[in-house]
Amino acid sequence: MGRFVYWMNVSLDLRIEQTAGENGGGQWMRITETLHQEFNDRAAQLTAMVQGRVVYELMESYWPLVWADPSEPQVMREYGRIWTTMPKILVSTTRTSAGHNTRIVADNVVSELAELRAGTDGRIGVGGATLATRLLAAGLLDELLVFAHPVILGTGRPLFDDLGSPVELDLLEQQSFDQGVTMHRYAIRGALV
Repeated sequence: MGRFVYWMNVSLDLRIEQTAGENGGGQWMRITETLHQEFNDRAAQLTAMVQGRVVYELMESYWPLVWADPSEPQVMREYGRIWTTMPKILVSTTRTSAGHNTRIVADNVVSELAELRAGTDGRIGVGGATLATRLLAAGLLDELLVFAHPVILGTGRPLFDDLGSPVELDLLEQQSFDQGVTMHRYAIRGALV
């Protein structure tokens, strides 16, 4: 059985963006080449990625172009290759087509993703707060992988939408990176197994 892993860069107050439209690319993030290599190494180990429309369209507009651009740093081109070739599931009710090894799920999202999880070996990356919140509410989110940047934003999009009740976590791994960024990997208690 696969494991859904919600992976996100966050501020210390667990915001994923300060202003609408940052979509994971705020100037407050301290992403060095070393940290990006960590992203690459972890992404390369995924079996697949599941992304909401907003995250997918952000990635789609950027990473295929970076992969093909020899003027980009190698670490960026490597992630471009990983994202572009990785099997992906786009959760969207508005998109009818997608490239880059992507299939679309629009109906029965939770049951479709539960089937994907049951029929997949390995870790499946999850991108997007709305999607991660839906999986968590359904008991399907297995892990949380956050890269915390040393900034307090005070406002902006939270890591999860309103959950209604506390969610308990167990720390699996942590690591420190340049410029004060820390990685925390948690198992979510009560996820279906």
